[in-house]
Amino acid sequence: MVGFRIGGVILAALGALVAGCSEPVADSIVVPADPDRGFHYPYILSFPEGEPTTAPGFLLVEPNNTGRVSDDPAVHLEAARELARNAIGGHVARALKIPLLVPVFPRPESQWRVYTHLLDRDVMTLRDDPMARPDLQLLAMVDDAVTRLLERGYVADRRILLTGFSASGAFANRFTLLHPHRVRAVASGGVNGLLMLPVPQLAGETLDFPLGIADYAELTGRPFDLAAWREVPQFAYMGAEDENDAVLYDDGYSEAEREIVFAAFGERMQPDRWKSCREVYDESGARARFRTYKGVGHGTNSAVNDEIVRFFASVLADGNPAVPR
Repeated sequence: MVGFRIGGVILAALGALVAGCSEPVADSIVVPADPDRGFHYPYILSFPEGEPTTAPGFLLVEPNNTGRVSDDPAVHLEAARELARNAIGGHVARALKIPLLVPVFPRPESQWRVYTHLLDRDVMTLRDDPMARPDLQLLAMVDDAVTRLLERGYVADRRILLTGFSASGAFANRFTLLHPHRVRAVASGGVNGLLMLPVPQLAGETLDFPLGIADYAELTGRPFDLAAWREVPQFAYMGAEDENDAVLYDDGYSEAEREIVFAAFGERMQPDRWKSCREVYDESGARARFRTYKGVGHGTNSAVNDEIVRFFASVLADGNPAVPR
């Protein structure tokens, strides 16, 4: 770990925290970090109720979102546990009787600009740090989880169902553009009226990651696969009363990014940015449905959660997301 900054400290602490914790906790296990397999942090894997089935199925993934910075790895682990139990992913997984994976990525106070849970530019451009490329680490976690599920009698596709809200909603949206071949369907909510766009420019502004794909090949080492992305069913939603705007804060967006967002997408989350994103997604041929919920702020309710369940259920049934515009 020589040369690692706080990420290395958190890595060591998390290793100690979850050592020996791969034993079942109710219907879940905490899988320790395994750098040899490509992930430097633990993840939570919840199993569906009932007997395993050999029929091919899908793993649901909800990126973790602690909601605050902390250098204490226990804070992020407990937040991920709570998310797995009571957030959208847990609700969907129980309703559809499918396994759930929640990573335990850190969000250190000492590196507060590195917003791992948002999958922001700072974390995507890290080098020589265990926090680098959480998208690739999540793929490694998924591959590891698929193997563990098979050992327990569950057959899971390597493509995932992906959901997230607020910072993790942005993570889910951005991850889908980075790895469309690995996403079966995605539901992203509370995203500040702002989605990553499958275009390099908008309104004369260059859109680098995470706003668009202008530097996609430079960042990932491969071209953006528009055809694969178009095939992914997507559900993007906002509460009509949502006033939580991450674009205004320096941990999520740089001043340069903020100026581009205001110039290209609009200063107001709704209707300006939300409308701009929907228009680009429609023009790009995305299989995306946008929904704004009246009377809902920065959160969800049972109606929203149940509609997310219906979205994924319809994808699993016939691939056609049952989400009204």
